[in-house]
Amino acid sequence: MRYIILTIIILSIIAFPTVGQASPAVSANNAILMEASTGRVLFEKNAYERQSIASITKIMTAIIAIESGKLDKKVTASRKAVYTEGSSIYLEQGEKMTLEDLLYGLMLRSGNDAAVAISEYVGGSEEGFTFLMNEKAKWLGMNDSNFMNPHGLDAKEHYSSAYDMALLTKYAMGNKKFRAISGEETYLSDSRTYSWRNKNKLLTQYYEYCTGGKTGYTKKTGRTLVTTAEKDGLELIAVTLDAPDDWNDHIQLFEWGFKNYKMKTLEKKGEKLYKLDDINDLSSGYIRDDLEYPLTEDETNEVVQKNVLLAKAKQSPNQPIGKSVFYLNNQPILQAAVYKNPNRRELAADLKLMIEKVMGMNSLW
Repeated sequence: MRYIILTIIILSIIAFPTVGQASPAVSANNAILMEASTGRVLFEKNAYERQSIASITKIMTAIIAIESGKLDKKVTASRKAVYTEGSSIYLEQGEKMTLEDLLYGLMLRSGNDAAVAISEYVGGSEEGFTFLMNEKAKWLGMNDSNFMNPHGLDAKEHYSSAYDMALLTKYAMGNKKFRAISGEETYLSDSRTYSWRNKNKLLTQYYEYCTGGKTGYTKKTGRTLVTTAEKDGLELIAVTLDAPDDWNDHIQLFEWGFKNYKMKTLEKKGEKLYKLDDINDLSSGYIRDDLEYPLTEDETNEVVQKNVLLAKAKQSPNQPIGKSVFYLNNQPILQAAVYKNPNRRELAADLKLMIEKVMGMNSLW
């Protein structure tokens, strides 16, 4: 019996790590708190379970539409779009509206009619657009997601997870236009005489550090919510699924995160002495970007740095000669290429680093 109790305690600590104070208690069935630049998961509760997600689906719809590069193009509302059930921006059949305006209606007012109009224009059809959504999800590593429509109305095979939606939001917030739309409190379209007000009350009323997000609800799915917040250089993403008290859940998650974690500079860009394995004649190397990671005060003292040789053969001046890798609890958390030359960049290595950063990957080369 003693061993069973001990096992339960250990598993509880792993699932809900405490840092400085007890982890936040949330009403959500599924929840996650992620640091936006590195993708580090600070808190999770059933974050990898596949669940219905309602209108937070529209984050995927929005980023695909933005990346189409057609924001200034006019979109004609079809009969199918106009008669889509649920929340609406009240498009009329044959009405023309710019793709950008539709995106504001999509994100601020959660217009299902806007979602269908966008999908038909960008994807050629709603089915074609859904294909793009699933291809994007695969590319982002959203392994527990499948999209059946661009709006999030309940469908049997339409699902995602709290982790996947945080991963998607991490990517989307890297786009300036998405960030601007998501963080807008009100918007007036040229085709409307009244402004749209954002349904995200965390942004408009409840939390001063909120920078954006998306609401969602259906009777079957319950309340879903994605929000972002930034304070003192730390940017966080919170996702809750089936959360009766979601506004309060997100405030608690953010406050807990901001209290316990800070962005720590593990290494500053510039010249530094590096001793790489099997290279005895190396006197200096260069890191070209600051390396920052969210850590608690206790964790800061536990980070270990190791320098690794990439190849024993002599490297050209513009190629990386090694990498500096940081570990926490024997797990790699951050890395950077080490160069001989401070100015010239080796394209392939830099591209690999950029892709890993976008994908939130910490794997070693």
